[in-house]
Amino acid sequence: MADIDPAGLFSSLDLSGRRRVAVAVSGGGDSLALLILFRRFLEATHSPVEPVAVTVDHRLRPESADEARQVAGIAAGLGIAHRTMAWDAAKPAAGLSAAAREARHLLLAQAAREAGTDIVLTGHTLDDQAETLAMRRARGQGRGEAGIAPATLFDWRCWFVRPLLGTRRAALRRFLAGLGQAWIDDPSNANMASERARTRAALDGPGILRLAAEAEAAGQRRADLGVRAAALIAAHARMPAPGLVRLDRRIAAEPDRAAGAYALRILLACTGGREHLPDEERAAALLGRMDGVNFRATLSRSVIDVRRAAVFLLRERRGLPEPQPAAPGLWDGRYRLEGAGAGETVMAAGEAGAGKVEAPADVPQSLEDAAASARPAVRLDGGACAFLDTAGGHSGIRARPVVAPWARYLPLFDAAPAAAAAALLGAEPVPTAPFAGHNGR
Repeated sequence: MADIDPAGLFSSLDLSGRRRVAVAVSGGGDSLALLILFRRFLEATHSPVEPVAVTVDHRLRPESADEARQVAGIAAGLGIAHRTMAWDAAKPAAGLSAAAREARHLLLAQAAREAGTDIVLTGHTLDDQAETLAMRRARGQGRGEAGIAPATLFDWRCWFVRPLLGTRRAALRRFLAGLGQAWIDDPSNANMASERARTRAALDGPGILRLAAEAEAAGQRRADLGVRAAALIAAHARMPAPGLVRLDRRIAAEPDRAAGAYALRILLACTGGREHLPDEERAAALLGRMDGVNFRATLSRSVIDVRRAAVFLLRERRGLPEPQPAAPGLWDGRYRLEGAGAGETVMAAGEAGAGKVEAPADVPQSLEDAAASARPAVRLDGGACAFLDTAGGHSGIRARPVVAPWARYLPLFDAAPAAAAAALLGAEPVPTAPFAGHNGR
């Protein structure tokens, strides 16, 4: 039997205060080994935590339901609770892979929440890390050099943790074979029409180890850059009014140009409600100009208004959401709507006819007006407009700021800048990562 020490895989996990942990199990060799190894770890440490195996049936193959039943039988034999989550929604004609990934995360997070936990363990391996980096390099993705994060926060609520990221796929299969435990081979893994299958076939052992080590080093560099950018955000940025960021022009004179440009990209994505950071070269060029004459520009749906006193960032008026019924979810990428309205319509405050808000002393009234007009609002009985905020005073509808680039997925190595942006915007703090001695990587 292959010698895999469960303590080495799971001892860094902080399970305190948790009664259960969800484990994503497809029935493949990686996830099945993860379930068995985690159960052994809990038994060896006499932990009161209960694993809950969760299988997502995407309903994309005729045999998927039977495979989910096989996993349920294996879990029952191990004395582990099991749940199948089915993706019953209509399948898109295009972008099926991305839609299936989103559905899988939604269903796993739902199962975790209903089990009373905020952790889902997944079976990503060192081989997956190498394959991911190889595919991203083929597409020329710079930030993607960091590969798969050891943990990712989904929807600012649920941590997807990957304890096997340093373990070879072959070792896990040897472990299962030593137990006499069969696993399910997904035929799509051998379909050469798949980019991952082609990448997997092209990699050898030394290449896998080399790519995984390069991803680890790139992840550390990304985490370090994030810590430096977070310090600049804390030192130079504040929010004098909702939706309006005031940036000290001295940030342009900071010697750490890479961190300054990264901080600016984060802030622009936040004020513009963008999931992806703006172009690095354009952001660096804007940062360089901030140390000179006054100017006004737009990037990533954000207005950059550089004045003698400070730099102001705010959402541009173009492309704001159309009026829509109040419902939970993201609004313009910048706010999370919570609660339920009684037939109210959410719209940009400018379109709703919001009145003026008096600007703070150090903010030009024109910028306050522009920022206010891009905030979410509802029109009340009688036609009056009311801004939405976290108080939820209008039929229970609340609007809470979010950190736009990471509102959906926050890789662990971006935790520091996300926390700095959350503090600036008045968003919910980043939940503590479930690792003992967590340091951002």
